Amino acid sequence: MNFKDLIDDPKILQALADQGYETATPIQEKAIPAILNGADLKASAQTGSGKTAAFLVPVLAKMAKDPHGKGPRLLILVPTRELAMQVSGEAIKLCKHLPFKVVCIFGGVPYPFQNKQLSKKYDILIATPGRLIDHLERGRIRLNHVETLILDEADRMLDMGFIEPVEMIASHTPSTRQTLMFSATFGKKVAKLAEVLLRDPVDVRIDAEMRTPDQIQQHLHRTNNLEHKHQLLTQSLNDPTVQQAIVFSSTKMQSEDIATILCDQGFKAACLHGDMNQRQRTRTIQQLREGKIRILVATDVAARGIDILTVSHVINFDLPRTLEDYVHRIGRTGRAGAKGTAISFASARDHHVRKEIEKFTGLSTGPDEKRRDFQNHRKKRPFHKKPFRRFHSKV
Repeated sequence: MNFKDLIDDPKILQALADQGYETATPIQEKAIPAILNGADLKASAQTGSGKTAAFLVPVLAKMAKDPHGKGPRLLILVPTRELAMQVSGEAIKLCKHLPFKVVCIFGGVPYPFQNKQLSKKYDILIATPGRLIDHLERGRIRLNHVETLILDEADRMLDMGFIEPVEMIASHTPSTRQTLMFSATFGKKVAKLAEVLLRDPVDVRIDAEMRTPDQIQQHLHRTNNLEHKHQLLTQSLNDPTVQQAIVFSSTKMQSEDIATILCDQGFKAACLHGDMNQRQRTRTIQQLREGKIRILVATDVAARGIDILTVSHVINFDLPRTLEDYVHRIGRTGRAGAKGTAISFASARDHHVRKEIEKFTGLSTGPDEKRRDFQNHRKKRPFHKKPFRRFHSKV
């Protein structure tokens, strides 16, 4: 369906055209009419499905009918700084021909800079819960004119312990507001929060709750030890089809170690984790966007909110703790319909989550084999010459 069949605001349509968007995705086709009708919404869709535009386009169309309202009129809560910046960037692009000002606040940025932004007139506020509450308590923000409250990545927000902050923030907004909740999954916590915040919501779900884009090819390699992982990583990154890659590790220290090893091997690599200040994180992501970095080694801080079309591969150096995190990680590739590849390394301790991934994909790597001592195995036959079991699918 064309966007012209969903909305009639010429300025928003022009902004969409400027970005090359003409045809709506399934989540946009279902969400936009419901939001325009004023309904609360509970929506889930696979990562990279266009959900940001699914809520921004109709809300901006409603705001454009009365462009002189008091602000902030639209409040978008997100779990991480990276996602806040991504959503803010999309909002600014869609407001290109509209008179709306966007303000984005999150932790790690000096308060004086944000205070200056908040002292001026603005219409759209995008924020992480913790920093927003700080400004609320200091009296720098008032939410009594909010017309629409959006919770983006609600499942991740609750996983990070933000359920009470979210409820507290919502209590500062008018009871007449429209509330939209977007989440990749709807577990018990998200469903419970939806019951509290939403009124007779329209339920929109695209495909299965847990599904990876069709264009992502997935591979799984069983590994013997850390040395084996590093050799497989080097082999994978030397593949000429790797344009840019995000390598996920389980700890901040390990992400730094892997990035150092890759740099020593001649790769243009850098790391990204939660202990870095916001300036460092922003600079690193910008260097990835500009192609100055080819390999980004990151913790799960990069699992959501990074939308870079040139990321051709995602490599799970360590498997994540949950299947949901696996879906979000590999969703950093294959963006906007592009093809992508996800490669995962599974050690003996990853048995449980590996089985979940196999069940999720509908494939199996076969029965577990008795593991042999790696050093003895290497003496008999170098592992890089031995084909390892793996699955390969276009799920």
